[in-house]
Amino acid sequence: MGGCCSCLRESTSEETNVLPIADNEREAVTALLGFLEDKDRYDFYSGGPLKALTTLVYSDNLNLQKSAALAFAEITEKYVRPVGREVLDPILILLRSSDPQIQVAACAALGNLAVNNENKVLIVEMGGLKPLINQMMGDNVEVQCNAVGCITNLATQDDNKHKIATSGALIPLTRLAKSKHIRVQRNATGALLNMTHSGENRKELVNAGAVPVLVSLLSSTDPDVQYYCTTALSNIAVDESNRKTLAQTEPRLVSKLVSLMDSPSQRVKCQATLALRNLASDTSYQLEIVRAGGLPHLVKLIQSDSMPLVLASVACIRNISIHPLNEGLIVDAGFLKPLVNLLDYKDSEEIQCHAVSTLRNLAASSEKNRKEFFESGAVEKCKDLALNSPISVQCEISACFAILALADVSKITLLNLNILDALIPMTFSKNQEVSGNAAAALANLCSRINNYSKVMDAWDQPNDGIRGFLVRFLQSGYVTFEHIALWTILQLLESHNDRVVQLVRNDKDIIDGVKYMADVTYERIQRSDADSKNADNDLVNSANSEQPEDASMDLYNITQQILQFLN
Repeated sequence: MGGCCSCLRESTSEETNVLPIADNEREAVTALLGFLEDKDRYDFYSGGPLKALTTLVYSDNLNLQKSAALAFAEITEKYVRPVGREVLDPILILLRSSDPQIQVAACAALGNLAVNNENKVLIVEMGGLKPLINQMMGDNVEVQCNAVGCITNLATQDDNKHKIATSGALIPLTRLAKSKHIRVQRNATGALLNMTHSGENRKELVNAGAVPVLVSLLSSTDPDVQYYCTTALSNIAVDESNRKTLAQTEPRLVSKLVSLMDSPSQRVKCQATLALRNLASDTSYQLEIVRAGGLPHLVKLIQSDSMPLVLASVACIRNISIHPLNEGLIVDAGFLKPLVNLLDYKDSEEIQCHAVSTLRNLAASSEKNRKEFFESGAVEKCKDLALNSPISVQCEISACFAILALADVSKITLLNLNILDALIPMTFSKNQEVSGNAAAALANLCSRINNYSKVMDAWDQPNDGIRGFLVRFLQSGYVTFEHIALWTILQLLESHNDRVVQLVRNDKDIIDGVKYMADVTYERIQRSDADSKNADNDLVNSANSEQPEDASMDLYNITQQILQFLN
């Protein structure tokens, strides 16, 4: 506190000859010196200490104002808690001073208090943004640094973000992000980052011209600036409209982000990967990231020891793998084994989901890729996880199985891997996506195969086997499930395998279920026809009735094919 005491004592001597000190000001100086000597005993935000400080703030003596500003700066650095208007008012008055020393100290004091959430809201409510913006637009580097630092703190409060975005602060913040002074640059980019947490504010940032500045600063040698800029751009890339703007205006963005995936800073590396993941929501970026050499970095990162890096990179490759042109390149880059290994991340449901989703995308590619997919052990690992993982992971696994089962060349391989041991229990899931995908895979595996031994082995086990699944789905009352069951029965009857056909023919529950479905669907069609005739030719009613009528007609036609086959 030596600086403040020195200034106070100086103001009682030399400055007295220039501008006389009023008695109340002299008393305030004396009292404040006493308070500062043992400041841990006093509350400077109320009573005598605050009165003494306020007296100095309202003085015409510049040195006394400086002393008050410096005292506020030191006190607020040590004692941060919610304060009232009576504390903020004198600091805001000091903030409007034309003296650089006072401006620096007042900005520091306000920034210190702005660590507290209640103070953040009150500062903005009391009009604190305007003087801070004015100070940012000045020439003094220390003032700029503290003013921007204060704005950065204020912008962490959700209630303040839109007010800051529309206050005129973004343009000076963007200008200061290009400052030659690294502390100013850090504070400015940090403030811009804090403004990227809502779509509305991101739009304001783009309109203020912040994007080209953020992109240019990706080349900064300062890891903090790089981190703030990569994170801000990652948030901006969440919005589809912003991604289109970035694609049109920032041709070097992807190559810079790809380079940052090799940054020595873990958090820069992670945010650069997340930014690419968000960009890869668009097909053009999915291709561009691969062209820019992103795959070697990503295959390295998904094998990292850092869970945040693994999550960011697997989420990124998941988006990239959506594009069919990337599938073979991803397999050739050596992703299959690491992706399979990520299924062991049982502490991270999200990592498992992204890994399985990527594997699912790769499973639908070429014959060569499909062969490598099976050799990677992906099916066995997914099978082991299928019944002992969170629902979100089960959804991805069941979808992967459904995709694999579509290819005729894969069916026998899947059956020989005993995939039915997982698929049949999955049809019991209360989650319709899981049970529906599992049923679709099961249905496809019963169709157009040259060896039905695995199907027959699983006819009544595990969990009532294939016949149990057929009976349950026939009785489900859910059109999609009814369709899967009927279609599967028809495939079994058309299998040209006498033993399989006999299993169906001799199962009373299945036959009764088909007959029941024939009656039910016929009644649905009749009801739909009657409703249509009573609808006064209303186009909306006609459109609404068309889909269920079509579905019922499809189901009815399948039941008739089955019954005709049985007869």
